[in-house]
Amino acid sequence: MAGTADLAALSIDDFAPHLDAAFEMQAAGGAVPLKLVKVDPAGNSGRAGGAFSLIFVAPTGPWLPQAIYPVQHPALGTMEIFLVPVGPAFGGNSYQAIFA
Repeated sequence: MAGTADLAALSIDDFAPHLDAAFEMQAAGGAVPLKLVKVDPAGNSGRAGGAFSLIFVAPTGPWLPQAIYPVQHPALGTMEIFLVPVGPAFGGNSYQAIFA
């Protein structure tokens, strides 16, 4: 597995190839499987490569509060991502991360 990812260095191009891939979020109650279901550009920003949005979906069940969670992926490594619950979608609980 890759190490800890530098969030400032990640771009939409790093995530786009992993659409529909499995990720894992570490929460207080244990590991939660996630699937990356949407990768969208979000306009220009002061960020190199521009802003972008990711939507992850977790299995249905209790919602986790918005917070910074360690999210792991075999190729991208571990990322500390601020995830916000955005409602039921894609057959589960969806969470959004915005890189701006």
